Amino acid sequence: MPKPQKVEAVQALKERLESSDAALLAEFTGLKVGEMMQVRRRLAENGTNFGVVKNTLGRIAAAEANMEDLIPLLRGSTAIAFVKGDAVVAAKNLDEVAKKYPALVVKGGILGGKILDAQQAKALASVASREVLLAQLAGLLISPVQKMGSLLYAPLGNLGNVLYALRQQRGADAPAEAADPSTDTTNQDSSGEAET
Repeated sequence: MPKPQKVEAVQALKERLESSDAALLAEFTGLKVGEMMQVRRRLAENGTNFGVVKNTLGRIAAAEANMEDLIPLLRGSTAIAFVKGDAVVAAKNLDEVAKKYPALVVKGGILGGKILDAQQAKALASVASREVLLAQLAGLLISPVQKMGSLLYAPLGNLGNVLYALRQQRGADAPAEAADPSTDTTNQDSSGEAET
């Protein structure tokens, strides 16, 4: 019969797995206690809780949470980063810490109910942040509107250019006498004197 402490630990772990937006598993063999504290602090800055998990209890909790695909990752020394919020930010932070402490190796994780292997979990760290993706999406959405505005304005702009060029051409083709009032012959008689 399992001890009550183990039952409580499994239940707490199951609840954390179910309530987290993502969970990233890492091996930490060779990581010193001080370094582990640094890792925890760094991840906690963005709402990620990082803790060591006993594999036996983790496997039971994963099975109870219907996350059986996570069980193969629960081998060797295992710590889990329970992510609340943006999983990409947590993955980037974990990747940065893993570069600083090579003893920390990402084994995989779970995101949106999908199990990630080590490569997929590391690839998550290379995804652009949510803000960057939203800015790119906004750019994509506004681009067609700008193009449509340009297309609608182009005929009007071209018409204006044609009318301006036509006016310039007619102004250049007009007789020089009509432009000079001193040569106006409309009120002169045949003798060349103006009528009075």
